[in-house]
Formats: sequence, C-alpha cells, structure tokens
Amino acid sequence: MLSFVIPVFRSAESLTELFERIAAVSRDNSWEFEVIFVEDCGGDNSWTIIQGLAAKDTHIRGFQMSRNYGQHNALLCGIREAKGDIIVTLDDDLQHPPEELPKLVSNLSDEFDVVYGPPEQEQHGLLRDLASQITKFALQGAMGATNARQVSALRAFKTRLRDAFSEYRSPAVNIDVLLTWGTTKFSAVRVRHEPRKHGMSGYTPRKLIVHALNMMTGFSTLPLQIASFMGFVFSIFGLSVLAYVLVGWLIKGSAVPGFAFLASIIAVFSGAQLLALGIIGEYLARMHSRAMERPAFIVSTHTNR
Repeated sequence: MLSFVIPVFRSAESLTELFERIAAVSRDNSWEFEVIFVEDCGGDNSWTIIQGLAAKDTHIRGFQMSRNYGQHNALLCGIREAKGDIIVTLDDDLQHPPEELPKLVSNLSDEFDVVYGPPEQEQHGLLRDLASQITKFALQGAMGATNARQVSALRAFKTRLRDAFSEYRSPAVNIDVLLTWGTTKFSAVRVRHEPRKHGMSGYTPRKLIVHALNMMTGFSTLPLQIASFMGFVFSIFGLSVLAYVLVGWLIKGSAVPGFAFLASIIAVFSGAQLLALGIIGEYLARMHSRAMERPAFIVSTHTNR
C-alpha cells in the first residue's frame, strides 16, 4: 500500500482536485492507497475541506496541527501516521503533477530506498530559485550526500526508514536529513513541474535562506569546522604580522608605523572571534531547545484514524 503524505497550508482551492488526481493515478496503477492531509494551521478553510473529503472517502485521513509548526514538522506527523509500505510526499499546490508519481514509485528497488522528483524546470521566480539553490547547498553539507542538490519536496521512500528517526523529538525538523540516518541509497528522476494555480507559496526567499541556516546549524558541524579553519588562518596571519613587526624592530630599531594598519588587524581578529562565538552560540541555543524537550508537533484534531 502507498501512503501519500501532504502538508497543507492555505490550499483549500486545490485539495479536491489533488485528491481526485491521486485517486485516478492509483486506480490506473492498481495501487492500494491512503492520502494523509496534515493541515498546518494556515488560517483558511482547508481543514473544513479535508473533513468533507474524509467523510466521503475512507482513503483520506486528516490531521490538524494545534498551531503552525512548518512544512517538515507536518510531514513528520504524516510519516509517523502512515500505514503503507511506501510513503510518497508531495506539495498541496498541484505543482507536482500526480500523473508523474509512477516514475518515482517504479524506481524504488533493492538498489534505491529513496527517490526524489526534482523538476525538469523550476516554475518559481528568479529570487525564489536562487534561494532554493542556497538551501540545497546547505542541505548538501547537512546530509553529507552528493545527491542533495537533487532533493525535492516530491519524494518516495520505503516506510521502514522512519525507524531510524522514530525517537527524534527536536522542534527543528528536516525530513531529507532524517532520511540519511536510515539509508545511503538515494536516486532522482526528473519530473514535470507545473505553475502554481491557486494562491501564493508560503516560502519566501528570506524564509528559504533562514531554513538553510537552520539546517546547517541544526544538523551539521560544518559551521563549527569553518569557524575553526578561519581561526587557524587568522592565527597564522597574526603570527606573520607579529614576525614582520619584530623583524622591522630588530633591523630598523623602531616599530612599523601606522595606526590604521594596527587598527585593521585588530578589527579582523575581533570580527573572526565574534563570528566564531556567534556560531557556537547557535549550537548552544539548539542544545538549550533540546533540553526543554519541546515537541516537534502536536495534533489538535483528526478525522478517521
């Protein structure tokens, strides 16, 4: 059985068509299926639509968050509730055509545990595409996987992989990083990507960049390694400047003149120290958040479970 997990945020106008197209594709491919809608408190009538659909069709299960937790937290909720052997995640805005889903499912095998569906051509604006690329670059560092640049919200994976993060409780969630805890067998298949029909995306370039920074400090030690490397480089530079000053003093009998030169050196080192302290502070803040044991999500209500 396939479990389609769909985080919902202000997409009331597209939900009915999305379900109908998923159901049609499932029937054409003889799939047993369920559709799990996780409404992330978008403020529109999406939850009312989900309740109405669930009342008419037992293939649908719906969950409503107690507040807005974010896309990946909503995905984690749906993934933990899934009953199928294969989980497929996709967006709620119809930019991922359900007709492309067989491409992903057919590529799942003993060789691949996760198959992504990156778009043949992005349908976002220039700034959004650029921010998306920055996010994928950060994700590559967090995942430690070369295929991270092909990551997409459209993904199919074997349900057993969720066992690797069944005890994960941090409020900072990234499904793609968590999947790397369970496997290294990733693949990708290019799929059609359609323009958004209704509403506007909840992801702005600013939010994507913030998401990228959260991934780097939440799931990777790369920023600490960069800070250490910068500290090493600036230490060598400082020692070189000190040696230059001492040699000048021994040869000429006076120090190198120039307050601006000394002030710039001090500024460089002070900036490097503050940068390193800021990065360390990010990690301490995340340790503090984990110590409080804040939940990744809380379900407010649900339909037939």
